[in-house]
Amino acid sequence: MLKRPRRNRVSASVRGLVQETHLEVNHLVFPLFLLDGEKIRSEVPSLPGIFRLSLDQILKEVEQCLTLGLTSFIMFPAVSEALKDKIGSYGYNPANFYLKAATNIKKRFPECTLISDVAMDPYNADGHDGLVRAGKVVNDDSLGILAKMAVAQAEAGFDILGPSDMMDGRVGAIRQALDGAGFTDTGIMSYTAKYASAFYGPFRDALDSAPKAGGDIPKDKKTYQMNPANKREALIEAELDTAEGADYLMVKPAVNYLDVIHLLKTNFNLPIAAYHVSGECAMLLAACRNGWLDFDSAMPETLMGIRRAGADVVITYFAKIYAEMKAKGQL
Repeated sequence: MLKRPRRNRVSASVRGLVQETHLEVNHLVFPLFLLDGEKIRSEVPSLPGIFRLSLDQILKEVEQCLTLGLTSFIMFPAVSEALKDKIGSYGYNPANFYLKAATNIKKRFPECTLISDVAMDPYNADGHDGLVRAGKVVNDDSLGILAKMAVAQAEAGFDILGPSDMMDGRVGAIRQALDGAGFTDTGIMSYTAKYASAFYGPFRDALDSAPKAGGDIPKDKKTYQMNPANKREALIEAELDTAEGADYLMVKPAVNYLDVIHLLKTNFNLPIAAYHVSGECAMLLAACRNGWLDFDSAMPETLMGIRRAGADVVITYFAKIYAEMKAKGQL
């Protein structure tokens, strides 16, 4: 046999020479859940090892991550029901603890990259990503609210904004509002192909952000999040987001949508982000805790698979653990 592929697998050193895909800590983004208050560290029951944190605890978490070379974070607020209304006005209120936290984090750690969440569901009494009217999530009237929220987040110091709402035209509306307010350097990481997935459960537990179904409130988000059966539709969304000024295109979830990640990577020149979502991480944790899989090998393999599919940026709840393993020479 003249061709023996095993020759390139003969040792760790040789395998390293021909390795095609590399996953470094600087490819990862670590999600943070913010609570208003002090000295709060509350574990998410459906996502063991991940905590809802008050600002003082988040500052400690960010500091620890920075020592590991993990410099990028995406932050989500858990907002009390008393602060929610039909138009999500607390999302752009200067007194918003989320906005104040961003300012504090960037003041303390200017070297970190801080990514926001632009959507109404943390602040909307109906639990939807857009304005609910007459039993429908209305699109165009939601755009102005999202644009106000985006400008408030840029003013607070977020480096990159993450529109997760899936309203048509929101990237363009946000880009126009940002540029008009002088924030031409603030990036947009658009949730381009965000699917109506069953794998968001632990995230919604952490933020209590599920739709408040009942009466004339839609029971799910299927009229604006994408159908899991569709792939070509992601190309339409990506074309629109690119034309409207997005700086990154995101696919969410990641593991069950590797084909979509690859599709966008091969058709667009913008960086591709993938969100390894809470349910995907929770499944892996459960299997490992039951002894069915080995976490130290299954977790890195999973993240490598997302990266190999074409993700330039991987948002994952395992980011800090991966960074710790790298620092210990375990990877």
